[in-house]
Amino acid sequence: MNRYPRAARPWAMAAATAIIAMQAPAAAQVEQAPQAHEGAPPPADAIPGKADDVLGLNTVVVTGTSSRRATMRSSVSVSKLSETQIQDAGARSSAELLHSIPGIHVESSGGEGNANISVRGLPVAGGGAKFVQLWEDGLPVLEFGDIAFGNADIFLRADSNIERMEAIRGGSASTLASNSAGGVLNFISKTGREKGGSLGVTRGLNFGQTRYDFEFGGPIGGDWNAHIGGFYRGGEGVRHTGLSERGGQIKGNLTRNFSHGYARLYVKLLDDRAAAYMPQPLLAAGGNADPALSAIPGFDPKRDTPYTPHWTSAYSLDGNNRGRRYAPRDGMHARVRQLGWELNFDLDRNWSILDKGKFAANSGHFIAPFVAESASAASIAAAVGGAGATMRYATGPLAGQAVDPGTVGGNGLLNRTHLFNTEINNLDNFANDLQLSRKLALGGAQGRLLLGLYTARQNIETSWVWSTWLQTVGRDSALVDVYNAAGAKLGEGGLLAYGVPYWGNCCTRYYDMRVDIGAPYLSLGMETGPWNFDASARRDSGKARGRVAGSVQAPFDVNGDGLISAPEQSVSLVDKAHPSPVNYDYGYNSYSAGVNYSVDKDLALFARVSRGGRANADRLAFGKLGPAGQANQRDSVSMVDQYEAGVKFRGRNYGVFVTAFLAKTNEIYSASWEALQQYNRTYRAPGIEIEGSYRRGGFTLDGGVTYTAAKIASDEQNPALVGHRPKRSAKLIYNLAPAYSAGKLRLGASIVGTSSSYAQDSNELVMPGYVVVHPFLQYTIAKGLVATLGVNNLFDKIGITESEDGGITEGVSNIVRQRSIPGRTLTVGLRYEFQ
Repeated sequence: MNRYPRAARPWAMAAATAIIAMQAPAAAQVEQAPQAHEGAPPPADAIPGKADDVLGLNTVVVTGTSSRRATMRSSVSVSKLSETQIQDAGARSSAELLHSIPGIHVESSGGEGNANISVRGLPVAGGGAKFVQLWEDGLPVLEFGDIAFGNADIFLRADSNIERMEAIRGGSASTLASNSAGGVLNFISKTGREKGGSLGVTRGLNFGQTRYDFEFGGPIGGDWNAHIGGFYRGGEGVRHTGLSERGGQIKGNLTRNFSHGYARLYVKLLDDRAAAYMPQPLLAAGGNADPALSAIPGFDPKRDTPYTPHWTSAYSLDGNNRGRRYAPRDGMHARVRQLGWELNFDLDRNWSILDKGKFAANSGHFIAPFVAESASAASIAAAVGGAGATMRYATGPLAGQAVDPGTVGGNGLLNRTHLFNTEINNLDNFANDLQLSRKLALGGAQGRLLLGLYTARQNIETSWVWSTWLQTVGRDSALVDVYNAAGAKLGEGGLLAYGVPYWGNCCTRYYDMRVDIGAPYLSLGMETGPWNFDASARRDSGKARGRVAGSVQAPFDVNGDGLISAPEQSVSLVDKAHPSPVNYDYGYNSYSAGVNYSVDKDLALFARVSRGGRANADRLAFGKLGPAGQANQRDSVSMVDQYEAGVKFRGRNYGVFVTAFLAKTNEIYSASWEALQQYNRTYRAPGIEIEGSYRRGGFTLDGGVTYTAAKIASDEQNPALVGHRPKRSAKLIYNLAPAYSAGKLRLGASIVGTSSSYAQDSNELVMPGYVVVHPFLQYTIAKGLVATLGVNNLFDKIGITESEDGGITEGVSNIVRQRSIPGRTLTVGLRYEFQ
């Protein structure tokens, strides 16, 4: 779709209002507005015993809540990560950091982005983060976290700008945010409230990458404070690609404080390229219930990829059917230009107003080699060229020479690789959240009424222009061409097809749509004695407009040389001459109600019931829209019902948060990339999560464990799957973070584990469970100067997070396509903190 017209830029008007407000004289300097907000530190509540509050139960978490009450007095499941905990986690990406939060299941093996994120057993059948919103400073990165090849975490980078992270699972996230029934994960920036900053450099010891970080901020005048920071990195990354990752980010904010509130502007610029890691071939022996996984000779699934220095360009068609040269090295290329604002004021002693807004211009590219088939070179040559087919190297040091199918690559194998080539033309996002609240006093009860209005627009314009290639299996692989028995060449420089005929040429397509959202909501919270009650409701209304186009097959001179080569005899073209409309409205109601009872200052019980929804957006575009672009309500929204009950307690050195839950939802899913047709399914996920913290002297221990017994409750296409566990859904996930500080030395580890899960919904092939240990060591060389040593995956474990194959044949060596976590990586760093 076109970007926003000049007459419809509410973000510009709000930004201008913020700037004007900043120029108004302040009666006196204040630290912050009296109410809690995303940009302020978590204030302490008045509950006695704060010194014993090792789990932070006395602090107010403002993400996805409206009560402004301490966690001990609220009826929601919340978690907080401090800046120190974020540093200790040793995460290599924003998504990997989420392992530290109970209830969150993260498949963070895809690289810098493209992670699958679920909460409390809610499914990720379509990939991405469907039921969870990723936020920066109180607003979503993208309105939908599972846009195909445009997942929200691709456009999010955690760096030293982050002051803390807050997470709410279930509960009032359903009513205080759109499309976030499962929860909200909020990355909150430093605002210069305190003077200081840091400079840091991190270098990979056994992989080629160097990263530079900086941030600083503080008061810059009587009523002003500011903060700015960012990073730049370059190198090959944590796996061998033979190519270079490069890019960085700059973020900043400026705050004007008043006697009765503040006004703040945010700016973010991101331009970053990182490899996208897809499932890769492994050997699997044994049986489905207990497979023995190992590396194919010459190819390590923890370190190697189908990226190769012998495949630096790919000529193909773009979304307008024009020839264009692409660079596989671009991987996930994210570009963001973002302006945001936050206005927070007390109107009088009882009323206050908060407005948060942003406009983000998001674009980029997603290009990654996906192994559609890995098999013997002889069998693939015969499938492509028939009996008597031969092969020659198209690239690499042996280019032009004949391929010996029995010894090629040292393993006799070839990959039929589909180049997932998606142009992210426009994922622009506008969001504004306006809240008006009033303090209440009714008899002996104290409370707060909140009225809100959320408006948003999400553009989705992408072009899928995939192609098929043949390559050897191994590090620094070469591309291969096939010749038939008559000697006719069937490929061009390793290119086999402009399209993916192995999958029925499913995946050449074009999206050009936008979704407009309006959501009024209200919340009421009351407290009397040991009791706290809150209830909230929301009405989401959306309009989806636009067009989508599939593909047609035709001979086409792609490279414009006047000849029709073998790959050009049947080319997948975007059929823009016959687009299908997108023209549907949707609406759904959400509610949440909870009660908390404080037995005493150190023990509280709570319960909550919630219902929320998630619009399916671009996931409807192929298979679920009628001829006029209409959609059924059942298809357009996935509803989530949740029930929670729990207990919070603490002692002198510890705190524990236990929540039992039951989540039920429906979801649209597609059986595979090859299948365009989508189906509806319902899920049921009961479970329990435990979060705890312990402190004694210089020793700290934080951690969490979640048990979930998720099941497929119904399936309209395949009733035989009812009762099966959803694919990639582990019963048990857990994390532990022990650390010890003594003088200038601090050491510790982040330990992340998962039990086994099934590769597919058929519940045949098991993906074994694993435990990953990430130790770290810090030493203070001089005041403010800290040296660090970090290890990711200390014991070099294979950890499978997803599988394209749902079963293996017992008693033989099988080739399966699975995605593993990266192998052991070591980094050394130097960080200087100043004030």
